Amino acid sequence: MGRLDNKVAIVSGAGSIAEGWSNGKATAVVLAREGASVFAVDRNPEAAEETRAIIEGEGGRATAYTADVTSAAEVNAMAAECLKVYGRIDILFNNVGLQVLGGPLELAEEDWDRLMTVNVKSMYLTCRAVIPAMLDQGGGSIVNNASVAGHRYTYNNVGYSASKGAVRQLTQNIGVQYASKGIRCNAVLAGYMATPRITDRLKRANPDDWEEVLNRRLDQVPAGRFGTGWDVAHAVAFLASDEAAFITGTDIVIDGGQSASAAGNAWGG
Repeated sequence: MGRLDNKVAIVSGAGSIAEGWSNGKATAVVLAREGASVFAVDRNPEAAEETRAIIEGEGGRATAYTADVTSAAEVNAMAAECLKVYGRIDILFNNVGLQVLGGPLELAEEDWDRLMTVNVKSMYLTCRAVIPAMLDQGGGSIVNNASVAGHRYTYNNVGYSASKGAVRQLTQNIGVQYASKGIRCNAVLAGYMATPRITDRLKRANPDDWEEVLNRRLDQVPAGRFGTGWDVAHAVAFLASDEAAFITGTDIVIDGGQSASAAGNAWGG
C-alpha cells in the first residue's frame, strides 16, 4: 500500500458494462488503494460514477468524468480537466477497446475502421494529450492495454489482432522516444479473461453453447483459470510505480502460461 502516494492517475474505460470487475474498474480501485488520486473516465457516466463511489467509499480520492476517447476534442478536454482538478498527471492507463470477430473475408470494412479507431487512435490521442504535462513534471508512466492477440494467433479475429499489434508498437515507440525524459510507456497483454465484457460477448455470440466455448478456452490455460480484472490491475499498478523505474517500451503478458504452452495454439472460439 502507498506505492502511488501523491500521484494522479487517469484511467480510461474505468467503468464496467455489466456487473462485476472490468480491467478498468479494478485498476482504478487498485491505483487508489495504492495512494493515487484517480480520474475515472468512461463514456458511460453511470459507470464512471460507480467506480468513483467505490473508491471514495474505501477512503480514496477520485473524480468521475465522461468522455469519448476517440474524439480529440474530448480527450484534450479530459486532460485539461484532470490538470484543473489535481494539478498534474502522473499515470495514464489506456483501457478502452472493443473486439469484432472474423478474418479478412468476414470482417466488414466499417468494423475494421471502428477497431482501429477505438483500439488504436484512442490511445494515440490520450498519449498525445498527457505527454506535455508529464514532460513539464519531469516524468510519468503510461500503460496501454493490448492483448496476447497482438503477440500471437489466438483465434479468428484479424482486425482485433492487428489493432493490438499496433498498440504494442505505439507503446514501444513512445517508450523509447521519451525514455530520457522520464516518461515510461509499457503495455499489458492479457490472455483469456473472465471480465464482464468478455463473458457478455461470448454469451451473445454463442447463446446455446457459451459454457462449452468457455471450457474450450479454459483448456488452453495452464494455470487452470481465467484471468480477472484484478490480475491486470496489479500489473498496471506495478508498471505505474517507481518499482518499475527501469522498465519501458515493453510488455507484461498476463495469460496464465497460455502463450508459452503448446495447448495455447489450439482454437479458442
